[in-house]
Amino acid sequence: MEAVKQGSATVGVKSNNHVVLVSLKRALHSELSSYQNKLFKIDEHIGISIAGLTADARVLSKFMRTQCLNHRFVFESPIMPSRLVGKVADKSQKGTQGGSKRPFGVGLLVSGFSREKGPQLFLTDPSGSYYEYKGIAIGARSQAARTYIEKNFEQFPDASLEDLVLHALRALNATTGENVELTEENTSISIIGTAEPTNFFAYQGEQKENVLYVDGIPRTGAYTLYDGEFDLNDPRYLMLERALQRLHKADEAPPQDQMTDAEA
Repeated sequence: MEAVKQGSATVGVKSNNHVVLVSLKRALHSELSSYQNKLFKIDEHIGISIAGLTADARVLSKFMRTQCLNHRFVFESPIMPSRLVGKVADKSQKGTQGGSKRPFGVGLLVSGFSREKGPQLFLTDPSGSYYEYKGIAIGARSQAARTYIEKNFEQFPDASLEDLVLHALRALNATTGENVELTEENTSISIIGTAEPTNFFAYQGEQKENVLYVDGIPRTGAYTLYDGEFDLNDPRYLMLERALQRLHKADEAPPQDQMTDAEA
């Protein structure tokens, strides 16, 4: 459990139509190394975000993918997210029963959807416990994010996709330390839902050359998606950027009680 608390934060929020996962990517050696990936695609309808040991997350993600393939082969249908989460929890719990193996040092936020249940968000931890949530955060300084979620979760069910992304980023922003600002390079985001987009895909920010978008404004940064690269003019590419701009504008705006009469 301590390994999960030491990992960089990740946040999950759910509306009636979508589940959004956002993560703060951490570089091991500042500018000398690349950021570690925090998002993993499991199946077309399931994805995970991690906090803790990345190596353990790779083992569990491989196990989850195998379970999805086996279920499709036997039943010719996608596995229910809740069923898969239960299997992962059983595997994690076995590591707590004896001294020959250590428990997995990673917590998972699992986003998925099914026709029966709609969008779903789960948390699994190294003890083998799992829970379904409307919104949750794990990792370093995650209590600040959970406080934000507890104050605003009533707005989540009817929120638009962009507003849901903004809520997730505000919660994640609460976990950052001093002099750390959320950017396209250190923030990962994934979206899954019953409305468009229906399949799991993730934005992994990477610093690249300037890209001329459809509105003619040059911007820096591109996104690598698990299901292939969309055209850079695709409006979904701009979703994270727009949400970050709204987040930073809100941070820079002065409180209403500090406005002068002339400004008002």
